[in-house]
Amino acid sequence: MGTKKIFIADDDEGIVDAVRMILEVVGYDVNYTYDGGAVIEAVKNKPDLILLDIWMSGYDGRDICKQLKSDPEFKDIPILMISASRDIRQSALDAGANDFMEKPFEMDSLLNKVDHLLN
Repeated sequence: MGTKKIFIADDDEGIVDAVRMILEVVGYDVNYTYDGGAVIEAVKNKPDLILLDIWMSGYDGRDICKQLKSDPEFKDIPILMISASRDIRQSALDAGANDFMEKPFEMDSLLNKVDHLLN
């Protein structure tokens, strides 16, 4: 089946680097952007999973999520939304996210959610 592709969209370079390294160590193929405006274009290569930050400089990840979930080409790609705000879990799910994680998170929790969403 090949290596699963994960796309990370977060404007926090430290988080992207840490998450990317962990995911690559366990065998995923990872691409990323720090720019919310680049997400729609970047997912045209059809990742198996998208990790999407809710607040990205000038962009709301929930709007990006709604846009992806309303597009027949992308609607089946699972989206795990991430945010430092714990009170927006429901709005992330309402936007179509398959799951939600609060920052900061344990890498084990992230890997469990990624594994669950991919299998």
